[in-house]
Amino acid sequence: MNKIFISGNHTFGEAAIRAGCKCYFGYPITPQNELGEYMADRLRKSGGIFVQSESETAAINMVVGASAAGARVMTSSSSPGISLKQEGISFLAGFELPAVIINVMRGGPGLGNIAPAQGDYFQATRGGGHGDYRTPVLAPASVQEIADLTIVAFEIADKYRTPVMLISDGMMGQMKEPVIFPEHVKDLPQKEWALSGRGKGKSRYLASLILDPLEMERHNWKLVRKYKEIEKNEVRHEEYMMEDAEIAVIAYGTTARIAKGAIKRVRSEGIKAGLIRPITLWPFPSRALKDISERIKKFIVFEMSTGQMLEDVQLALAGKASVSFHGRPGGVIPTPAEFARYIYRENQKENKCL
Repeated sequence: MNKIFISGNHTFGEAAIRAGCKCYFGYPITPQNELGEYMADRLRKSGGIFVQSESETAAINMVVGASAAGARVMTSSSSPGISLKQEGISFLAGFELPAVIINVMRGGPGLGNIAPAQGDYFQATRGGGHGDYRTPVLAPASVQEIADLTIVAFEIADKYRTPVMLISDGMMGQMKEPVIFPEHVKDLPQKEWALSGRGKGKSRYLASLILDPLEMERHNWKLVRKYKEIEKNEVRHEEYMMEDAEIAVIAYGTTARIAKGAIKRVRSEGIKAGLIRPITLWPFPSRALKDISERIKKFIVFEMSTGQMLEDVQLALAGKASVSFHGRPGGVIPTPAEFARYIYRENQKENKCL
């Protein structure tokens, strides 16, 4: 297979098309506009449907309609645009409809800026919209992984009939790296539950308006059982230099790349640090952290935020290890040297305590 030198935003689009995505609905917002632009060109050539909607709210409701009709469908936006889509994402969860949502995060809150940040972790991993639901969340750390995980996202969405979110940031969306794309997915199975129109077999009905409280409760527990299956089957994480590590760094996406550079620096000074990189932010790799805490008692969480994943790490460890945090919010990109200095200081503190 040939490698293609391509940006992260374009990779989301190409991978989606190769995964069988036939519909894309979106509204422009930086720093992900190249993705919509790419889909406008490629979907037309591949026989799909592209609509630049009048708003983010319109886009996500078009996603609901296309998914109900059985199409593989995607939308994308950046931070405040994803906020506007949250009601529709809750509808997708309530209807049990598959879809893929891309968030190329920017600095915030509010309109913020177009610099890379990771301040949308809570929004993504806690559902974001109203009601009892969860959204599987995948966090690629390279352009190649954007390609791979976009295809995985469509598979998870169809398997569990759920919206799935992929989150990256402005840096990863704009950067270019060599990518090997898989072949186009062919002969996707029919979705027996999809609404196929009048005169085409048995009548079907989809609804998320359930007025009977007991029936609504049964639906909620049905969703919970599905989410437990996702937690059981879909957890993904990477371990880097963890074999002999005495300090465990937890980071995802862009910060995981920075952390690897920092870990190499501190190891050259004799500090045995390693990295645990969550690939699924939900379901979070809590079991992996618990297991590692049996032998490692020092964890450092590293994010481009004020500390959102930090809470999931603390919940996973349940007080069995010390946890410190280093973060740069608002679109400031930390360097490997900066984070290496933080690891060095934390290691000195640990040694003094001993």
